[in-house]
Amino acid sequence: MMTTINPARRGQHPLARAKLAKYTRHAIGVAGFLLAWQLLGMSGLFKWMPPAADTLARTFSLAVDPEFLGDIAGTLTAAVIGLPLAVLIAVPIGLLLGTVPVVEEMTRVFVEFLRPIPSVALIPLALFFFQPEINAKVALIVFAASWPILINTMYGVRDVDPLSKETLRSFGFGPGAVIWRVALPSAAPFIATGVRLAASITLILAISVEYIVGGSVGVGGFLIEASTGIGVDALIDVVAVLIWAGVIGLVVNILLARAERRLFRWRNT
Repeated sequence: MMTTINPARRGQHPLARAKLAKYTRHAIGVAGFLLAWQLLGMSGLFKWMPPAADTLARTFSLAVDPEFLGDIAGTLTAAVIGLPLAVLIAVPIGLLLGTVPVVEEMTRVFVEFLRPIPSVALIPLALFFFQPEINAKVALIVFAASWPILINTMYGVRDVDPLSKETLRSFGFGPGAVIWRVALPSAAPFIATGVRLAASITLILAISVEYIVGGSVGVGGFLIEASTGIGVDALIDVVAVLIWAGVIGLVVNILLARAERRLFRWRNT
């Protein structure tokens, strides 16, 4: 009796092997880096470099440190508030600038003037106008995170097929319907990419504000407190906090990238 093999199932094994090979290469790369770090730390060639084992042990111990967990919550709170606000502000503005050339030309000078301003340089100004500190962090996050979302929205709208828009207009749909039914869905992958880029900016701004203020609740406050110590233990604390900051950013990026792939599977086909 002959059995038929599902074509979809037939393709699963090569795909699974490819994923396994990819994750294996990632693991080998991380293991090789940690081994080199451990050997350099033990060799004493760089006296300022602590061994990887000691640093990782401190990193894992922070996972059960109530004070540090509270600092992480303080940093993520500002990011969770600021990023959606940036999306709500930047996407409509990007749609407007991308669909109405006259408005884009009238505001181009302001966009090109404000966009290159380093957000870190605005921290004293934000602390002056927005109190308490959480408001200053949110304000700076909204300012900095809006730019990649706005620019990506503009380019996404401009990339829409003109024939699709003209077809909808020929059926009697107005400008609002064209934007809602054609421009926004077509620009959605670009917007998602902008949000993913902006997510890392939110963490940078939140930690930067906390670090400059000093003594505040957040990863930046914990970092500046750790940096005031003396000796190798202080350096281990600083590196451990930086590892946690990187891990948080990596996890957020992975989650957003997976959500983007699931929402826009048609883009990769």
